[in-house]
Amino acid sequence: MRLRHFYFLLLTSIILFQCSSPLKKYELTAIRWEKDIQEFEKLDTTEKYAENAILFTGSSSIRLWKTIEKDMAPYPVIQRGFGGSTMSDVAYYIKRIVYPHQFRAVVVFVANDISGKITDKTPEEVLNLFTYIHHTIRNKFPDKPIYFIEITPTNSRWTEWPKIQKVNDMAKQFCQSRPNTYFIETASLYLGADGKPNASLFAEDQLHQNWEGYKIWTKAIKDKLDATLK
Repeated sequence: MRLRHFYFLLLTSIILFQCSSPLKKYELTAIRWEKDIQEFEKLDTTEKYAENAILFTGSSSIRLWKTIEKDMAPYPVIQRGFGGSTMSDVAYYIKRIVYPHQFRAVVVFVANDISGKITDKTPEEVLNLFTYIHHTIRNKFPDKPIYFIEITPTNSRWTEWPKIQKVNDMAKQFCQSRPNTYFIETASLYLGADGKPNASLFAEDQLHQNWEGYKIWTKAIKDKLDATLK
């Protein structure tokens, strides 16, 4: 019995290590957003959010969405986008972002893991991190809908589009294989007749959306919510 107990403890330790180790390697890069997360935690104590709100989290396209409350009406929202965060950053802080809230659904958009830098993640790494985020949310909220917004094609990162497209394809397959998990398709809406990103939908940096781009995003997201939320 003692030997069996030993092996049980060993197996448990291995599982716990495997669950935590994917984030350990990203700790030094994620810690730069600590102040942003602390600001969210202050808001959690001072603001009262609707229990049927849609919680949006992710990178700068969520953070810079200044008209999100107006655009998403009548859906109330909780806006939790921060910096130019990556999927590993969101995964690192996901409990602190999501767990304090009651909400109707969670929407995730992160687009900075593959940008042409030497530090880029592989598509498989990005999917693994999204899987971790999904699993972490499910641990506390087993029935809440989770949405992944397709990564937008942009001129500034067009050379990386095949890799980004692979992330989108794998994320879509993942969402289709999980209950109450949805993939919001948007990429084709940003492409022109030449098959390349429509520059008129983006700011000068050709990375972030302008007002016209956000109008497209708003419709795609609300259409998906309308079709799937009960």
